[in-house]
Amino acid sequence: MIDLYYWPTPNGHKISIMLEECELEYNVIPVDIGAGDQFKPKFLRISPNNRMPAIVDNETGESIFEGGAILIYLAEKCGRFLPTEQHNRMQVLQWLFWQAGGLGPMAGQLSHFVNYAREPVPYAQDRYANEYDRLLAVMDIRLRDCEFLAGEYSIADIASFPWVVPYRRLGNDLDKFENLRRWFDAIKERPAVRTGVDLGKAWKTGVPKSDEVHATMFNQNSETVMQAAEALED
Repeated sequence: MIDLYYWPTPNGHKISIMLEECELEYNVIPVDIGAGDQFKPKFLRISPNNRMPAIVDNETGESIFEGGAILIYLAEKCGRFLPTEQHNRMQVLQWLFWQAGGLGPMAGQLSHFVNYAREPVPYAQDRYANEYDRLLAVMDIRLRDCEFLAGEYSIADIASFPWVVPYRRLGNDLDKFENLRRWFDAIKERPAVRTGVDLGKAWKTGVPKSDEVHATMFNQNSETVMQAAEALED
């Protein structure tokens, strides 16, 4: 049994989809990021970066944070979605790290300025909208020559898909990317993907309305990290 520390966000969906695809038994432990659950001592012992998702594999005792590391761990555990042959494995890992270093952070920043900024910041919104648009084009060109990002369906696709899902809310149009649209439509019909994306959908409360919740989610700094670490030691 795997304990999944989770909230229904794109980063959370990476792991819920993967667990469904691997047909692994898992127990969901909600981490309400608006309520500050990510700073509780129990969670910090598993995820020192104060971010979900994280997992604990009760079979091995391993606790793992960071979505890419979790995906690699689960792929190796179940022997699926990450090839063992070096060339094919590197294809998957390149696109996995591309998502972790580019698509996810850029889409996340765009989402912040589109949905959560208390005042419009046109420069920031344009900056991240253009970069998100560029990254979608990178995917589209890649998918001219292969069905999935690394050839066969893999953890690279599982990691990237949740960050393409909100394209409309982020002001983009997937129909201008013929190959990406084909990829997106194929993945969203997979039963495991649908189940993974639906997990915890009823928990979401939308844009934070109170200053306290907004600060919990977006105004963290070194002081808040140190305070959480001190509570961990008590």
